[in-house]
Amino acid sequence: MNHDTTNHQSGVRYEADERPPFLLAIGLGLQFALLTVGSVFLKVAIVSRAGGAGEAYLVWAVFAAAIITGTTTIIQVLRVGRVGAGYVLLMGTSGSFIAISISALLEGGPALMATLIIVSSLFQFLLSVRLSLLRRILTPVVTGTVIMLIPVSITPVVFRMLGDIPDGFPSSSAPFMVLTTLAVTIVIALKAKSSLRLWAPVIGMVTGSLVGGYYGLYDTYRVAAAPWVGFPDGQWPGVDLSFGPAFWALLPAFLFVTLVDAVDTIGDSVAIQRISWRRPRAVDYRAVQGALAADGTGNLLSGLLGTIPNTTYSSSIAVTELTGVASRMVGLVVGVAYILVAFVPKVPAVVLAIPNPVVGSFLLVLLAILFLIGMKLVVQDGIDYRNGLVVGVGFWIGVGFQNDAIFPALVADFAGGFLRNGMTAGGMAAILMTLFLEMASPRRYRMETDFELSALSKIRKFLEAFATRQGWDKETADRLVAASEETMLTLNPGRGDASQRRRLLLVARREGAGAVLELVVATGEGNLQDRIELLGDERAVETPEEMEVSLRLLKHFATSVHHQQYHDTDIITLQVEVRQPNPDATRQ
Repeated sequence: MNHDTTNHQSGVRYEADERPPFLLAIGLGLQFALLTVGSVFLKVAIVSRAGGAGEAYLVWAVFAAAIITGTTTIIQVLRVGRVGAGYVLLMGTSGSFIAISISALLEGGPALMATLIIVSSLFQFLLSVRLSLLRRILTPVVTGTVIMLIPVSITPVVFRMLGDIPDGFPSSSAPFMVLTTLAVTIVIALKAKSSLRLWAPVIGMVTGSLVGGYYGLYDTYRVAAAPWVGFPDGQWPGVDLSFGPAFWALLPAFLFVTLVDAVDTIGDSVAIQRISWRRPRAVDYRAVQGALAADGTGNLLSGLLGTIPNTTYSSSIAVTELTGVASRMVGLVVGVAYILVAFVPKVPAVVLAIPNPVVGSFLLVLLAILFLIGMKLVVQDGIDYRNGLVVGVGFWIGVGFQNDAIFPALVADFAGGFLRNGMTAGGMAAILMTLFLEMASPRRYRMETDFELSALSKIRKFLEAFATRQGWDKETADRLVAASEETMLTLNPGRGDASQRRRLLLVARREGAGAVLELVVATGEGNLQDRIELLGDERAVETPEEMEVSLRLLKHFATSVHHQQYHDTDIITLQVEVRQPNPDATRQ
């Protein structure tokens, strides 16, 4: 992020920690639940029926999915300890796991699938703890590319929904429902006052359903037949602890899809932070770690209860962007609603009775917004030809595999066919290209020392030696030293418990005509990047005078500052411009 970023997100009506009116929070929460409940149940039904698991298992799996979705959504919002993002991130059954979950059911039934899900959830917990080690791989470019591919993966299903009407009904009914839903939703979202814009999703779907009711396409029989209160007649499938050949054959595919789902969750948790505050903030990677841990919790519960895995739902980001309400209260309402829905079959019946063309129409609006959010993530820190190539190639590989245009005969049966998902294939390609760029980057020079002021002399010697190796003059070396020293002073090495010894890792590398310094230290209070952005803002929290001096000097010496905060680790990346390079010096 460059220093001159001062724009505000005027579209945010209620920030994450603000409380909207109670009725508004309930109304928006029910909208969120309304838009996702059908998808949650549908994916469970697809896996169960395609895997031949039987109706009794389907009844149990749908009930378990609703309970887990509600529980993990509440965990995401409340951020229990280090588990949860602290933002409105809806959870639900994962589409990425559909193919391999079906394979697991066919190979060993629900018990084998449950065991594989439990093991893969442990891998996701490991990713959340060690996320800082993957920071150079799971970059905004990678996560943005994956988010852009989510609409690509889903739109074939959405397009089929637009014309999905039973036989015997007028062919004109589908176009009328689609046009009505789209027109009402888009007009309200673009032109209505902000208070009415909040209700654009539900008004559009209600209007489209009324048109469907006119043609007799709203399934009133399903609603009438569903009981008000009920408990599933199904039975818990248990787990398979035999660890036979089928388990080991499917485990690599489950682990990779878990990684892909983790990339999706990272992208979602970064994106929701971007749109939940009026003033742009640096990404809090502790919240990203929490989102991954909550995702892992959902997968662990899914395995223990015998239903398909959970993940964050990107549609919640699109709806938050559309309505401008990011309050955590909305997420709490969604979580409670899902838990209640598990015991009130009449509620999902009302949702599932909505004609498919109406649901597909509104999904088109959400997917368009989601694609733009992915684009914003890709370009948020600037994009050069290397990153552009990663995005372009990764995106089109995802499109190709999603549409069975790239070696369909070879990939159809590979590891359960998981590469046929565009998000999986494109995300894997982006990760591999980013990994190659990382391995091919210029040599890094590093030093490690205690994080204390007495280390400043060691840092000076290290950076002067680094500048000499690059053929840079003394002025450049002094600039590198000054930038690192002001960062050290701003982070306040003397703070904290003196009995806990903290270490500093300083990494320096050449990048183009300048240098990149990376300081890895123990976690500090407040984000350095945000504090630099707030310099000169009268509304900002008052900063001690000596710290403000260091911040202003750092802003002068470094062309950009990025501060990534993880649990127990801070990573500050400084880009320092070389003002007077010496082209005649010998470089080692």
